[in-house]
Amino acid sequence: MSLDTHLSQLARKHDALERELHDAMQSPSSNDLLIAELKRKKLHLKDEMNRLRDESDTLH
Repeated sequence: MSLDTHLSQLARKHDALERELHDAMQSPSSNDLLIAELKRKKLHLKDEMNRLRDESDTLH
């Protein structure tokens, strides 16, 4: 799998988590622990994408 493909997959997952987080925050019955977990996962994906981009930049 190429780096661009992997980054695209991570970006799609990040976007899906963003939508899920938005929906959870709009719901009056949302669980604070669920929201925190979604935020953590979203941040983890963003950090992973940035790490891969930085590694790619240093290789070129």
